[in-house]
Amino acid sequence: MNKKIERYGVNAVERPSIKATKNLDLSGVYGQQIVKSETKLALRTHKKTFQKLANM
Repeated sequence: MNKKIERYGVNAVERPSIKATKNLDLSGVYGQQIVKSETKLALRTHKKTFQKLANM
């Protein structure tokens, strides 16, 4: 990948890998709100898919 970038005259930079340190807690009120909003989004985005599954 570095050679691809260097073709365009840009120097490749080594970047450190960053590990996730924060845990997501879905047990509280805010967690329930996150789950509800994500569920609504998924249902709205994939409406036809869920309708097909319901009719199987």
